[in-house]
Amino acid sequence: MDLEKLLTDRLAPAFATVAGGPVDPVVRRSPRADFQSDAALALARRLGRPPRDIAAEVRDLAALDDVCTAEVSGPGFLNLTVTDRTLAALVADLAADDRLGVPVTPAPETVVVDYSAPNVAKEMHVGHLRSTVIGDAAVRLLDWLGHRVLRVNHLGDWGTPFGMLIEHLLDLGETEAAQELSMGDLDSFYTAARRKFDADEAFRERSRQRVVALQGGDERTLRLWRLLVAQSERYFLTVYALLDVTLTAADFRGESAYDDRLGPTVEELDRLGLLRTSDGADCVFPPGFTGRDGEPLPLIVRKRDGGYGYPATDLAALRHRTADLGATRLLYVVGLPQRQHFEMVYAVAELAGWLRSPTRAEHVGFGSILGPDGRMLRSRAGGSVKLVGLLEEAVARAVELTRAKNPELDEATITEIGRAVGIGAIKYADLATDRGRDYVLDWERMLSLDGNTAPYLQYAYSRIRSVFRRAGTAARPDAAILLVEPAERALAFELAGFAAVVGQVERTLAFHQLTGYLYRLASTFSAFYERCPVLRASGELRDSRLVLADLTARTLRQGLHLLGIRTPERM
Repeated sequence: MDLEKLLTDRLAPAFATVAGGPVDPVVRRSPRADFQSDAALALARRLGRPPRDIAAEVRDLAALDDVCTAEVSGPGFLNLTVTDRTLAALVADLAADDRLGVPVTPAPETVVVDYSAPNVAKEMHVGHLRSTVIGDAAVRLLDWLGHRVLRVNHLGDWGTPFGMLIEHLLDLGETEAAQELSMGDLDSFYTAARRKFDADEAFRERSRQRVVALQGGDERTLRLWRLLVAQSERYFLTVYALLDVTLTAADFRGESAYDDRLGPTVEELDRLGLLRTSDGADCVFPPGFTGRDGEPLPLIVRKRDGGYGYPATDLAALRHRTADLGATRLLYVVGLPQRQHFEMVYAVAELAGWLRSPTRAEHVGFGSILGPDGRMLRSRAGGSVKLVGLLEEAVARAVELTRAKNPELDEATITEIGRAVGIGAIKYADLATDRGRDYVLDWERMLSLDGNTAPYLQYAYSRIRSVFRRAGTAARPDAAILLVEPAERALAFELAGFAAVVGQVERTLAFHQLTGYLYRLASTFSAFYERCPVLRASGELRDSRLVLADLTARTLRQGLHLLGIRTPERM
């Protein structure tokens, strides 16, 4: 049960009666009461009546007595205070529900989530972190809600650079190249190939010819290309395992997969009368997009040399996802600098009829990760920070922290906890930030047991589990819920808010709303734990408090799971 929706449903008919038509009651949380409705203020201007009179009439008409008390306040607000009986009944329902009050969606969709997207023969760097973490959280949440979710890892595995890479592979010899690539040193391989390409005209010419052979389907060239792709994919999977995300080998779908769709995609744009030639290239000019000079901005779908770039690939992929996969929601988890590109792709797809309501495409954009100096995070040598190195440092720091705080634990347990805490800290710092903003990578803050961090929430969960280990019993789901102290009521109120937050994040994919809720829940539980003895209570009160504690632990665990963060039983 969503309290906000319950109150909205009770107030809406009363407002409609007073207004003579539908009115949104505009129910929101309030510091003056549990909730507040301010719809009477806007309605007063329409009806020419005092807003306090309207609020009072709505209060008297609405069926609220069994749910809350309602008072007219200020210029015409309705302050709504949920009754303890309603709140206790709601907590009892949540305790008996495996889904914690979050229903499976009544309208499941096929959702394609395009995320991570590293490049073959290049190591993943810190720039891939946010796409991978945010995308995986979207997959977890939408899947839990009952949608058919298709993960797509759109690899950069095609195009001009592969002529250079294959020629370098041949220079090294297949055996030596395979050994170097299997060691995961992809950056060195790519850098050496690039260095030769820039310095050696003969190598450049061989590389160009190799691209022609690749695109022409030459079997030997394709076999060498597959070697590069396979070794890279093995490396990517080791990173995903360390990061603890759900991407698998089955989710890889490279740019090459759309190669045979590029020509037909552009031909259909031509048949639809959307193509225009500009400076020798085939372009579409979607309305509303202009350059700095104010001139219409083109989306180049076929270059003057006849080659295809990212726009053609993205259009072919979108067309495949809607027509062949039946997707009705397309999520592209890509950095904010790509916003205009994707907006233009979506606009062209709409013009072509490949993207029609109710199907929609969304750019799930995000900001950058910054160093302590407020600039883009870089290695000491000035290059991109390798993602594996970042994750290993997080785990190492968390292991040392765990060892220092729990010297009595064995090394295997310390390592397991350290990995959960370190990786959780990295993910949470990312997801707790409004994804449209940049954030600073701050190890001390991220790994702190105080404040809005993963370790704080993980510790809150493990603390509750320790209560039950000491109690030697589980919570009784059928126990009566007694809200005797204000701290108990505050905790019950937070627990009742989980479903509403999950529903909100389903729509917005703003995961900082979920992290904010989990932090409030853990903080509220901490206050409850300090003021309301659990194990020292007796009888029905003890049973009630055990239910509140267990429900808090279950909600923290489920919420963190949706974010891709593990919850150790001990810390």
